[in-house]
Amino acid sequence: MNAITPAALQEPAPDAVQAAVATLEEDIVFGRLHPRERLTEDELMARFGMKRHAVRQVLVDLELLGVVEKKRNIGAVVRAFSVREVMELYALREVLEVHAARQMPLPVSEARLAALVAVQREHDAAVAAGDARRVFRSNQRFHREFVGLLDNAVLGQAIEEYARRTHPIRFGSLVTAGHRERARQEHWTMIQALRDGDRDALMAVCRDHLIPSRDAYLASQQAYAQTQGTYLAPSASV
Repeated sequence: MNAITPAALQEPAPDAVQAAVATLEEDIVFGRLHPRERLTEDELMARFGMKRHAVRQVLVDLELLGVVEKKRNIGAVVRAFSVREVMELYALREVLEVHAARQMPLPVSEARLAALVAVQREHDAAVAAGDARRVFRSNQRFHREFVGLLDNAVLGQAIEEYARRTHPIRFGSLVTAGHRERARQEHWTMIQALRDGDRDALMAVCRDHLIPSRDAYLASQQAYAQTQGTYLAPSASV
């Protein structure tokens, strides 16, 4: 039997790193951590009971997710967006996602829709339970399944990339019951349009589905800036 070395005992389980990443991601999404807030290695080490090298891996993974950024002489901070950045990113997402609706082969068969419908039923249950965390995760799965219906891998990759870039923005609207219910209903509108082959309805709902998360993020950041006695810049990074 192989001996366990002290170094091996210090290595964190991959699941522990992934769990810390998921916890911090949700803290950012649900506003428990605010844009520009620092994430210090010492605090994370104490919180998660991890060694420094493991915490650094957590921060790298969060940076890859797009929810954290490294700033010179400051360290890791929660990613923040200016008004201009938000508007430009969402304008591009609208172009990509409406184009996807225009290009998607319609109608979509029940067999191909099965996975999307199954995920949406999970989303329905999460919304009914008021479980924001489950809403967040099932919403992610729904959109991955939706993009998977495209017969255009390049377009699908572009949509996923810009969805990832707006990750800290996209889910801010999910913290309120009204926004969660609107998103749930719009998902079923997408499914029905896919089933009916109604391209105009699909394009319209794909466009409208982007608006609440964009506007909720801007409103929340303006409110937070006011509590801090600062001003949310329209163009410069904040």
